[in-house]
Amino acid sequence: MAKSSRPDRKKRDRRDSRREPSEYEDVTLSVDRVTRVVKGGRRMRFRAVVVLGNRKGKVGLGTGKAAEVQMAIQKAQRAARRAMMIVPMSGDTIPHEVNVKHKAAKLRLMPASKGTGIIAGGPLRVILDLTGIKDVLSKRFGTGNKLVNAQAAMMALEKLRGSRASVPAATAPVAKSVIEGHPEENLPIKHVKATEQDKKNLGEGPRG
Repeated sequence: MAKSSRPDRKKRDRRDSRREPSEYEDVTLSVDRVTRVVKGGRRMRFRAVVVLGNRKGKVGLGTGKAAEVQMAIQKAQRAARRAMMIVPMSGDTIPHEVNVKHKAAKLRLMPASKGTGIIAGGPLRVILDLTGIKDVLSKRFGTGNKLVNAQAAMMALEKLRGSRASVPAATAPVAKSVIEGHPEENLPIKHVKATEQDKKNLGEGPRG
């Protein structure tokens, strides 16, 4: 009897194991063919640049090289996930202005009022969109290289500093002095003022 005709044989169907949809979205900025001169000739590979974000303040940039385009994109996606960072935001815009110079690229990001939109282009617009920033003004100077501009945009977002909310004095927790291990450890410590005789006795004690 053939093995495939056994009724009690369990067949594994890989199509049943489906992954849950991820909250992150990825965009491939560029796929370039790069060559490297090695002993014996040239080595040709593909380099992919991928941006990964959840539109809620988390974004990452990654690059990957491989002999095939799909493999390079997968490597870039894994690198972008490892390089994920949290970007501070003030509503739908950035907290303050920031200027960055990276290699031959210069970027300037400025906060904008609600309804302005993303005034940017190229890789910067993709990165800001995947971050979740909806209103921002920007200006790019220098090179038009996508990888360099993307790295400069990530450096600009990394320099953003959000405002920390201070805890009001009325709602701040009050520390209580307790004696650990004592049966009545929940009772507060009473401060007793030393008398003149106690101070005199302390002064006459042995000194090390």
